[in-house]
Amino acid sequence: MYIVAVLLNLFQLALFIRVVMSWFPLSSSAARSVMDIVVRITEPVLGPIRRALPSFGGLDISPIVAILLLSILTRLI
Repeated sequence: MYIVAVLLNLFQLALFIRVVMSWFPLSSSAARSVMDIVVRITEPVLGPIRRALPSFGGLDISPIVAILLLSILTRLI
């Protein structure tokens, strides 16, 4: 169970990194590479959440919902 909790926490960190990196322009190829990896890791979770949520005028709240759900799941484990 400990390993699952650690993996869930690492996934939450990846979500946080994705949100923060989306606020800044990615000028270096290294930053774009990191962002590509983070998107590949997080999109399988964020995509379905994004499709299930109503539109908020261009504001993407799917990372917030994902982090809340992962927090609940981590506490249950």
